[in-house]
Amino acid sequence: MTPLRLYVAGTHSTGKTTLARRIEMELRATGITVARTGGFARRAAELGFPKMTRHTAQSTAWIISATATAILEAELVADVVIVDRTPYDALAYYLAALQHRNERPDLEELSRVTGLAQLITAPAPAVFLATVLDPQLPLAVRPGKDPDWTDTAFRQGVDEQLHRRLNAHTVPHLQVPADGHAAAVEAAVETITAAWTARSAA
Repeated sequence: MTPLRLYVAGTHSTGKTTLARRIEMELRATGITVARTGGFARRAAELGFPKMTRHTAQSTAWIISATATAILEAELVADVVIVDRTPYDALAYYLAALQHRNERPDLEELSRVTGLAQLITAPAPAVFLATVLDPQLPLAVRPGKDPDWTDTAFRQGVDEQLHRRLNAHTVPHLQVPADGHAAAVEAAVETITAAWTARSAA
C-alpha cells in the first residue's frame, strides 16, 4: 500500500515539532509504522546556503528538493510519513526574506520554486496541519540560534506568507492555533488511523 503523508507547517517556534512528535507517538501506539522527516533548513545552512532573512531561490529549491528525497526514502519503510516543515514552509521563508529585504521576487525564480512545492505536495497528504502564530506568546530564547530567530516581524511575515500561499493554491489544511494542539493531534490521529484501517481492509 502507498504510505500516508501527514504535513506539519508553520513559522518557527509555534510548536510544529512537538505537534509532530505527539502525533508520531499516538500513531506508533496503534501499531502503525511511522517515519518523520525534518531539519533541512539546518542542513542547508551547514552546506553554506543562506538562511532565515537571507534565503534565496537557490536555498529554497535545495530545501524543497531535500524534503522530497527524504519523503520518498521514508516511504520505503513506513506506513505513515510525518513531514515536519513542508515545501510550502520553504516557500514562505523565501518570500518573507524578500519582504524583509524590501526586494521583489524574480518572477521566473518564484514560478520555479512554487511549481516545485506544488509538485511535491501532490497528491494531497491525508492530513495537512498549519500552525497559526500567536504574537502575544513570548518567544523562547535558544542559545546558538540565528539572530534572525528573534526577529518578530520576520517570524510574523513567514506566518502570513505561509497561510497566504496555502489559501492561494487552495491547499486543504487545518489551521492549528496555539491553544488547539491537543485537538489537532486527536483529529490527525483519527484521520490517519481511519484511512489506514480502510486501506488495510480493502
